[in-house]
Amino acid sequence: MMNDERWIEKPQSSRRDFLKTALASGPLLATVPLVGQSGALTERADWKNVRLSCNLYSFNEPLTKGQMTLEQVLEFCADLGFDAVDPTGYYFPNYPVLPDDSYVYQIKRKAFRLGLDISGTGVRNDFTLPDPSRRKAEIELVRKWIGVAARLGAPVLRIFSGIGKELKPGYHRDEVTTWVVDAIRECTEHAARQGVIIVLQNHADFIQTADHVLDIVKRVDSEWLAVNLDIGSFKIGDPYAQIARVAPFAATWQIKENLFVDGQETVTDLAKIMEIVRHSGYRGYLPIETLGKGDPKQKVPVFYEKVKKALKS
Repeated sequence: MMNDERWIEKPQSSRRDFLKTALASGPLLATVPLVGQSGALTERADWKNVRLSCNLYSFNEPLTKGQMTLEQVLEFCADLGFDAVDPTGYYFPNYPVLPDDSYVYQIKRKAFRLGLDISGTGVRNDFTLPDPSRRKAEIELVRKWIGVAARLGAPVLRIFSGIGKELKPGYHRDEVTTWVVDAIRECTEHAARQGVIIVLQNHADFIQTADHVLDIVKRVDSEWLAVNLDIGSFKIGDPYAQIARVAPFAATWQIKENLFVDGQETVTDLAKIMEIVRHSGYRGYLPIETLGKGDPKQKVPVFYEKVKKALKS
């Protein structure tokens, strides 16, 4: 642990100043401490405020095949013990067409009656498209779903830089990053007026590393932009080091069963992930997401118990 005052989050510092300092700090941000009343370095005492949510992509197959309704998934999650759910926009009727307000309010009411918070929602967008008119259409999609998130009571709306898109041949990264930054900035300005935080997900697409996601966050420079930290989508090098760098900027997460170490899929070290979460000072929900083959009714409870155990350790 470093005692240099540069790495101490001073109570009088603004969050904006802290984030700017953090962006320039690199991997040492994994262990940002606080100054207690005695002057000693301490971890945050509010670790107990971190709770578990279920990203409903875990139920992608039964939801998309009509085997379960969104309401039935909410009931399953509530019975299992989750504190919240993250219902991705794909599972609302006729996506990407906006759902009727009556349906949005029906889901909102259902969650409330089950004792579930809505920890967030998300859309599928691509801001790396070379055609400006197509990028404009993607911005409009996000703007419309910001309104849905606000009506649903979701504090964050998850977006991508570009879905499944690495850097296109003939284009430079800085040029495409400018497109992404400009699009996100326009979205955050609209989101601020709706009271919704835009959260950018690293998804092993145009964003492949911690440097990529932090560069975009720095360039947009908005209090209404944060990160949806997907622990399974850093596939280059050491994922834990990259997760630790991005963690101070996360407003929500995706905790997955597996991640990639030097490109090789391995079982997630949940104890190590929780240590990163704890030291980052994160307060809020940790959504879990199970992927791959298998019945989510069996997979989700197993992973939920593992994450809950790691959270309590």
